[in-house]
Amino acid sequence: MRAVTPDHWLGEVEAARADGYGFFDWLGCVDQIGRSDTLRIVLALRRLDAAAAVELWATDLPRDAARLPTIRGVFAGAAWHEREAAELFGVEFVGGDPRRLLLSPGFVGTPLRKDQVLAARTGMAWPGAKEPGESEATSGSARRRRLSPPGVPDPAVWGDRDDAEPAADPAAVADALTTGRARRRS
Repeated sequence: MRAVTPDHWLGEVEAARADGYGFFDWLGCVDQIGRSDTLRIVLALRRLDAAAAVELWATDLPRDAARLPTIRGVFAGAAWHEREAAELFGVEFVGGDPRRLLLSPGFVGTPLRKDQVLAARTGMAWPGAKEPGESEATSGSARRRRLSPPGVPDPAVWGDRDDAEPAADPAAVADALTTGRARRRS
């Protein structure tokens, strides 16, 4: 994987195209929370004149100012991928198409960032009953312990806060999200 600074992103992509990497394969975003305070943009380009010649380019962007120049002028197929990363991760592609692609116009947030807690994960009981009404109908049998699903941080770390309180520490939220086990609700 070739590491590229955000300042040289567009120039490196143009140079790769001139070097024979003329097939745009994929562009995506990876949230690096827990390892660094960045979002990583990964680009896969192919050479069609050589078998299995795939190269990856990557650049790391700060979470609070994730801006990168668009490459849709070099590879038109990148426009969809950039719009997806912009919408789901909050990356701004300067010169790109700002229209919504997947989410409703009223949606607020960046649902694929690891510090974004999904309302569906916190709003419904989990692991829940197998059938509707089963929990209430099993009065004589042993009940399951109430658990919180993986991916929902401890309410003491993240949740509704008073405006006077400071925002949750991203590192603490990441620590609460990295566990793969369900934890007991307090």
